[in-house]
Amino acid sequence: MQDTRALLLETDFPAMRRLGVDTLQANLGYRCNQSCAHCHVNAGPSRTEAMDRDTVDLLLDVAARHRVATLDLTGGAPELNPHFRHLVSGARALGMRVIDRCNLTVLEEPGQEDLAEFLAGSGVAITASLPCYLESNVDAQRGQGVHARSIAALRRLNALGYGGGALELNLVYNPLGPSLPPPQQALEQDYKRELAARHGIRFDRLLTLANLPIARFGAVLLAHGQFDDYLALLKRNHVAANLEHVMCRRLLSVDWRGFVYDCDFNQMLDLPLLASDRRLHLRDLRGALPLKAPIATGEHCYGCTAGQGSSCSGALAA
Repeated sequence: MQDTRALLLETDFPAMRRLGVDTLQANLGYRCNQSCAHCHVNAGPSRTEAMDRDTVDLLLDVAARHRVATLDLTGGAPELNPHFRHLVSGARALGMRVIDRCNLTVLEEPGQEDLAEFLAGSGVAITASLPCYLESNVDAQRGQGVHARSIAALRRLNALGYGGGALELNLVYNPLGPSLPPPQQALEQDYKRELAARHGIRFDRLLTLANLPIARFGAVLLAHGQFDDYLALLKRNHVAANLEHVMCRRLLSVDWRGFVYDCDFNQMLDLPLLASDRRLHLRDLRGALPLKAPIATGEHCYGCTAGQGSSCSGALAA
């Protein structure tokens, strides 16, 4: 697989500084029960990288010291980390909001039979990937049978009180190919109408995310001769107003080893924080957080500012 890192480092993306830290986003490892075409992590069933218990406890310590409001858990499938439930319980005991970025099908994996009940009982907010309401599109991006298993998981979550009630259930849309997401508000209406009519499913919000030209998706673009055109599309649709709201300005990203980055995408490109002359680890954050520090940027950052904008919380502009 061809790496796009060298093609993204030289950039004219506007300089930015962090405004604060209200979220720690932790990648608990690259193991996943799926291998999606758009995955910027190259996650899959054969990956073995996983955050260990000491790093999990260090993450909780840093969150407690700085009273961080939100813990955002990602992977891979974060639930497959053996310390996932310990981390969730510890964060909830601190009063943190916990977001589980769930691929839905993991709820039906062997050994995870009670996972949905655990998430509901812990009051965890679920942000679930569902790139389309149509079976053909989902299976094309995520694998045969994924749509049916995802629908079964959503029905199970609805039965536990997720969607339209006290338990938050958001869905995530990614384009199938090298295009920008459609307007989030209109697409959310389509999702809600179609999922309710076809499957009786309800959810709270739809989050639209642009695919970033890195890792697996970047390699696909290169293989099809679409990399330069896609970057040009992102840059052509750059909206300066989105710079105020991109996730890196209020978030720190932590990899499975405990090293700290500006965002999950920089983590995958191995672009360390500019806040220090050495690579920062969670251990370094027990004293102070890198507030108002400059943010490392690359050409991929245009994926977060193009059109309506794109972040882990969905579109940035109405």
